[in-house]
Order: sequence, then structure tokens, then C-alpha cells
Amino acid sequence: MLIFKEFTSHIMKRYLLLFFAILVVGLTSAQEKGYTLKANISYAPAGADAYRQERCQLDIYVPNGKRDFVTVLWFHGGGLTGGQREIPAYLKEQGIAVIGVGYRLSPHVKVEEIIQDAALAVKWTFQHIAQYGGNPKKIVLSGHSAGGYLNLMLALNKRYLSEVGLDADDLMAAVPFSAQCITHFTARAEQGIDVNQPIVDALAPLYWVRKSPVPILLITGDRELEMVGRYEENAYLARMLKIVGHPQIKLLELDGYDHGMVYPALPLLVKEITRLEKTK
Repeated sequence: MLIFKEFTSHIMKRYLLLFFAILVVGLTSAQEKGYTLKANISYAPAGADAYRQERCQLDIYVPNGKRDFVTVLWFHGGGLTGGQREIPAYLKEQGIAVIGVGYRLSPHVKVEEIIQDAALAVKWTFQHIAQYGGNPKKIVLSGHSAGGYLNLMLALNKRYLSEVGLDADDLMAAVPFSAQCITHFTARAEQGIDVNQPIVDALAPLYWVRKSPVPILLITGDRELEMVGRYEENAYLARMLKIVGHPQIKLLELDGYDHGMVYPALPLLVKEITRLEKTK
């Protein structure tokens, strides 16, 4: 009887060890197939003041156990005067990396400096995304409103990325949502120009229209519901890019949606990424 009990105990121990081994392997496998979020990564230059150190941070969300993936840099909205970095929920678990970018705001700094912050965030991504398994040739700029404005300024005015050692034409795509295409109203305010007085100067994406190889997908809300003139600004930019021979410019208007059209636009961003990956 004693021998039988010892034999049974031995068998149970072996089964328990096997069970825990399978459990550990299963958890490891689940972790590898999941996603990792690393927050509060600084991209501020050395010697930056406290405000710049606070604002110039990013969060990165990457798929585990995957390589050669697309990375979306998401620039938040807020009129260049407000807002916080974020990773849109819809972009999670899509097989891509998403980087939520923070940047300094007006009136603490000028719009020119905000664009320079955005350029440094792009530089950080080009330099570091391969460490996470991403492909630096598959970097997409996106964002809403003020964030979309920053997308276009970086993609069209080559100076900003050139100043940090990059070529804007190496971007995979730009997909701004409801972007300001004339001079941003915050930049106009710096010059004492009324919010409803449109101008196009060096701080307007329209000023930098050029035949770029980077695909651009412009997405806006309904022209009758959007912020004043926002659809028309994007339509004019799309037309001028076509006139100068831009090979891949598209404009989508989301009927029935106002300026807060981020959620219905996000699936279109994912669809565009899927389309572009098939061409690589």
C-alpha cells in the first residue's frame, strides 16, 4: 500500500511539473504575440530646459515578436496650444507600432519651434525603431488637426527634417486628419492676424507644394460641418499637388462628420497602410 502511494505521488508530481511547464510556455508565447508599451521616452536635445524636457516625450507601442512592421507617428491636436500625446485605441493590435508624440505648445514657444520639435521626434524614430523590430523605411506621419498640420509641414517643407539629418522623401506616407493647410491660426495669432483672416506664408503647408514621392492621404470631415474652411483648404492643397505632378495624392471627405472625425478616419489610415505595404 505504501509503495502504491509513493508511486501515485511520484506520478502526480510529474504531471504537476508538466502542467506548470506548459503554463509558462503558454504565457511566454502570449507575451511574444502581444504588444509592449514604453512610456515617457525623451527625445529632447541635451541641455533642454525643464518645459522642453516635460513636453518632448513620446510613448511607443510595438508588437512583440514581429519585425519589419510599419510605425505610425501620431501627433495630437489642440490648436498648437493644448493637448497631450496619445495612442489612439483603434490603432492598437493592428500589427503596427504607434508612437504618441508630445511637443511644446504656444504661447510658451513659437510655431516654428513646435515644428522643430516634431522633426526631432521623427529623427528619434528613424534612429531607434529598428531596435524594436520596425523598419525605418516604413514610417507614416499621422495626426488630427494641429497634428495633421505638423505632418504636412514636415512632409512638404524639406528643411525641417533636413536640419536633423533626414530626407522628408524617405517617409512612407503622410495621412493627416483635418489638417490646417493655410498658415495655422496660431501662427497668424503670433503676427496679430485675426483667426478668420486667411494667409499663406512660409508657415503654411500650401506654400510648400511640390512633386514629392511620398503618398499623401488627406482626410476631412463634412465640408458643411467642419471647422471654417478646413475641407476647402485640403481640397485646394490636393488640387495644387496634382497640378505640380504629385503621383499619389488623395482627398477623402467624411460625410456627416464634423471636425471630431478621428474615429471614422482611423480605419481609413489602417487601410492605407495595408495598401502601401502591398506595394513595397
